[in-house]
Amino acid sequence: MTSRDSPPPPEHNPDRASPPNNGPRYVVGSIALGVFFGGLGGGVAFPTLPKLGLILGISPFVVSVILSTNRFTRLVMNAPAGQLLDRIGARRPMVAGFFIQGLAPFGYILGLHTDSLPLVVSPTTVFIVSRMLWGIGSAFVLVGAFSMVTHITTTANRGRWTGVMRGAQTLGFPAGLATGGVLTDLYGYDAAFFLAGCAGMLSGIVALFAVPNVDASVKSRGGVRTAIRLATGDRRILTVGSVNFVVRFLYAGVLLSTIVLATAERGLTFGALSEAGVSGVVMAISVLFASTSTLLAGEYSDGVSNRALVTLPSLVLFGVGFVILALFPTVSGTVVGVALIGFGVGGTNPPLLAYLGDISPEGDIGKMTGMYNVFGDLGSTLGPLVALPLAAVIGYDITYLGCVLLVAVIGILVGYGLLSGPSTM
Repeated sequence: MTSRDSPPPPEHNPDRASPPNNGPRYVVGSIALGVFFGGLGGGVAFPTLPKLGLILGISPFVVSVILSTNRFTRLVMNAPAGQLLDRIGARRPMVAGFFIQGLAPFGYILGLHTDSLPLVVSPTTVFIVSRMLWGIGSAFVLVGAFSMVTHITTTANRGRWTGVMRGAQTLGFPAGLATGGVLTDLYGYDAAFFLAGCAGMLSGIVALFAVPNVDASVKSRGGVRTAIRLATGDRRILTVGSVNFVVRFLYAGVLLSTIVLATAERGLTFGALSEAGVSGVVMAISVLFASTSTLLAGEYSDGVSNRALVTLPSLVLFGVGFVILALFPTVSGTVVGVALIGFGVGGTNPPLLAYLGDISPEGDIGKMTGMYNVFGDLGSTLGPLVALPLAAVIGYDITYLGCVLLVAVIGILVGYGLLSGPSTM
């Protein structure tokens, strides 16, 4: 379908209603503080989860299922969450989501000590249920945050404030990664998971008292079917979702689920840190660079004729990072590789989200955000399921080189689907 075949979104107003009180700075600042602590909690737990096979004596496939459960759950919940937000507003579902995802790390602690529970339950079951809680909560948080930001911004500043919101989320994650890896080395897994739970609950408290209520300016039209029809009926929306799918497949699905084990196999250590500590620091570097480029790309996209232009150099860095990670299996090579990958990922997300906000029908912003996250979470879910068993057979180097081919594919997709049509500005 060409851009001329794509029907323009009905009732779309690029200049949304002005936000209450102190404008987008206050609203986005409040959201950013909440998602920062939410990202902190997720980051603390992440370096330890891929090593569950060694801790609990379970197979790599079961570990990949546990890692993917939260994303699969969020995949199912994204569209209903968007529909609910379009109907009742973003604040209440988002606050509830913060608290729900904050419960998950306490479940991880129970999963490590199932022998002390009054019921006979396997550690795998406890971890899967806990990851489901995280998935449910994060669906409402992520869809709600972007929906609220889109409602209070215009095409002139949407990229900037989307970048601030996403940057805060990703900035919390590396802080948690570094803290979680070091904390695990020094005090064990229980301490890391406990800190993650506390950070998650703190994000809920911040959202409860700081985030105002910003409702949609028009009534929602239709439900999940409407979102599917809009996503599949417009080439631009379908392209944005497809690019998000591949980026999340490669980054959250492949890189973050394999880098811990790749670091251990390569015997990479630094000072007193073991492989878990090194991998936590390495992942933190990646996401720190992603946070930086998220802020830069979002604001820069406000000044170009087509936001999708910003994604192309980011994708180049994304691919080069995987090449370095594959060909230079040293500490310095790993650090440079993941830094470039992180910078590339951060440079693609805010322009795509802001582009989607520009072209989304005003009464369906939540649904479109939910569909965007459906594509991303599908990639994040399939990534570990493919990467962990595949890397165990063909090795990490070849797996990372294969990622470069997929980066090239989405670069072509951006050129055809987003740059060959009309601009968004």
